Amino acid sequence: MSIFEGAGVALVTPFKESGEINYSKLEELVEEQIAGGTDSIIICGTTGESATLTHDEHIKEIKFTCDVVNGRIPVIAGTGSNCTATAVYLSKCAEEAGADGLLLVSPYYNKSTQKGLRIHFTEVAEAVKIPILLYNIPGRTGVNINPETIVALCKNVENIVGVKEASGNFSSIAKIASLSDGWVDLYSGNDDQIVPLLSLGGKGVISVLSNIAPRQVHDMCELYFKGEAAKSTKMQLDAIPLIDALFCEVNPIPVKEAMNMMGKEVGPFRKPLVEMEPQNKERLRKELVNYGLL
Repeated sequence: MSIFEGAGVALVTPFKESGEINYSKLEELVEEQIAGGTDSIIICGTTGESATLTHDEHIKEIKFTCDVVNGRIPVIAGTGSNCTATAVYLSKCAEEAGADGLLLVSPYYNKSTQKGLRIHFTEVAEAVKIPILLYNIPGRTGVNINPETIVALCKNVENIVGVKEASGNFSSIAKIASLSDGWVDLYSGNDDQIVPLLSLGGKGVISVLSNIAPRQVHDMCELYFKGEAAKSTKMQLDAIPLIDALFCEVNPIPVKEAMNMMGKEVGPFRKPLVEMEPQNKERLRKELVNYGLL
């Protein structure tokens, strides 16, 4: 059984002006997402600025989120690292904290061969019992998890169940679907490709857009699953200008700016992320108005 079907939110981490995690605001965001129909919370991923969290902060944020959610929807914790031992440590801690699943990005910077990827992911998976989604985002990591590697891991490692695909390469994604014979739960990692990936048998999306439009992303998936592909496709196409604005600078800069424009007060970024350029901020504001969020 899949960890979730539908729209999972890649949740931002709200910070105070002092730079500390704002836990009262995080609780508000989680409750807002659940009320908005979000099907899963993905915490401490790229959008959550996990790269700038200390290990203690990382683990505390996961535990806090699990406690707030309290079993109402699945919580998936980002625990990947370019160091296998670190990924094992964070994954064990997330399981102990109550996470329902893990999201493991491929090792970045030092990269790896496909053999190394298989060994890395298998070692992490064997250290925990909860299900795992791989995270393929070569634009950030510098390494692609090949379709054959993804399928082999899902078939041969019991608790590796799927992949968040953010390569944007639909030939590769189609190959995963073709080779997997149902073994791989596919999730879109790109908000502009939700419906196309669902058409290949995908289970849903891990979404940045859901931070500001949880109901719309949930409904887009639900309509597709109900057989109303035309309505789902229209929702996808209507959202494209806003999605483009959300990625006109590196994620999560625009989505946190958007949330602050909407009065959600998620605070600043951790460097090296900085405030948007004025022309991009104005573009974002315009698309929020056009989409009915401002």
